[in-house]
Amino acid sequence: MVGTFFSIIPALVMLVLVIVTKRVLLSLGVGIVLGALFIHNFNILGSIQEVWGVFYEIFVSEGELNLGNILLISFLLLLGVMTAFLQGSGGSRAFGNWMLKRVKTRAGAKIMTAILGIIIFIDDYFASLAVGQIARPVTDRQKISRAKLAYIIDSTAAPITVLSPISSWGAFIIGLLGSIFVANGITDIQPIEGFIRMIPMNLYAISAILLVFLVAYLKVDIGPMRIHEERAQKTGELIDPENSKVPGDLGDTIEAHPKGKVYHLILPILVLVLATVTAMLVTGARASEGEVTILSMFANTDVNLSLFIGGAISVLFALILHMIHSAPKASVMNIFIQGMKSMLPAIYILILAWMIGSIISSLETGTYLAQLLNNANISGVFLPVLFFVISGIMALATGTSWGTFTIMLAIGAEVSAVIDINLLLPTLAAVLAGAVFGDHCSPISDTTILSATGAGANHIDHVLTQLPYAIIAAVVSIVGYLLMGLLEMTILPLIITLVIVLVIGFVIHSRNTKNA
Repeated sequence: MVGTFFSIIPALVMLVLVIVTKRVLLSLGVGIVLGALFIHNFNILGSIQEVWGVFYEIFVSEGELNLGNILLISFLLLLGVMTAFLQGSGGSRAFGNWMLKRVKTRAGAKIMTAILGIIIFIDDYFASLAVGQIARPVTDRQKISRAKLAYIIDSTAAPITVLSPISSWGAFIIGLLGSIFVANGITDIQPIEGFIRMIPMNLYAISAILLVFLVAYLKVDIGPMRIHEERAQKTGELIDPENSKVPGDLGDTIEAHPKGKVYHLILPILVLVLATVTAMLVTGARASEGEVTILSMFANTDVNLSLFIGGAISVLFALILHMIHSAPKASVMNIFIQGMKSMLPAIYILILAWMIGSIISSLETGTYLAQLLNNANISGVFLPVLFFVISGIMALATGTSWGTFTIMLAIGAEVSAVIDINLLLPTLAAVLAGAVFGDHCSPISDTTILSATGAGANHIDHVLTQLPYAIIAAVVSIVGYLLMGLLEMTILPLIITLVIVLVIGFVIHSRNTKNA
């Protein structure tokens, strides 16, 4: 069953269960067990050992601690503690009151969040968590649903990171392009040049960002998002009462200090940003071989270690601010306990997502999908659109953009070199775009999970509310990639794609306004 059609079934069953039952832990668990059974041809003992093995390897791999995963889990716990300090100090409430006087509309609050998502382009994990901490006090006051906040965060985090050469994603992709160009004898394009030329060809990422600003400014609420937004505006309930258990939401467990100031929120977050970025640059510089450049630092940075360092320093700073705060002060022990408890739902989901990701990797689901495309007799005209679709399916099933990049960029370059070298960069750009699309749709994507965590939204609510917007951007991108293959042009297909997104946005806005 490994590397065959059957390898798709566990991921498919998991995705269907998530949508039908909305019980993400149960759905992930079923997918893990089913995948283990497929790997071992329904041998019960072997399947049990497989499940235990993938769980164990999250924490211990090849006899050593898996520091990357442990550090990311630790960072989530630290982020929960920092959030608790921000609430206990009264900083969140003070910042919300302060911004309420300056951001006086719901559209203004949403646009502010989208701009923050664009500005914090260094890493998608960092953006997903940091933007939520800054924006949530403002969007809560404007009665913007947490699902809408999670959508804005997620649909700016990955798209802007994949478009920026100075980011963890950009540096990784440029490194891949270097080895891929050498392997295929491509000498007339440098990796950094190729990446920059591919930016306007990444139709999905650009369309997704444009759609975020349309959703923020206009009345473009569709599907489940419309239900969440109408409930938030009418009742003030920002979270679905039936799915009220969300990560990072402290509820009434910590009482806000009555004399909290804006700087009680701004300073810890500023420390978090500065400490994390500094740690990324330092760890990247130390791991770089030869000449140290900005690109080499981001290509070699240890993101999880940097997040942990930034989180630890910001929590320490928040603790110092708390200690010098005037009475009455919330208990430090209670802040730590409640803060860490608030992040447990996200950690449970993340661990199960890692487990099913490992199971799917062992089933060679991605390899099977890639082989289907590699063995097909493809006309050069359809290269970009086919690689966009297959990369999207692969990222959706596996929950990893980076894994999709690694497999599909190499295949895309190889196929393009044989069929039509003029479509090399459009095909590679389509791989990047498809991977981000699949990432946006996948309930087991790290970025999806962390965006919901940063927004304080229910995970499955975020997946289901973001899905219609992701599909709109994807369908429009398919049109653009068909034109790109037919015309072998870049700018005209990009313009047509963006015009279609604008038209769809204004049509939905017009209908929603009339029906209001």
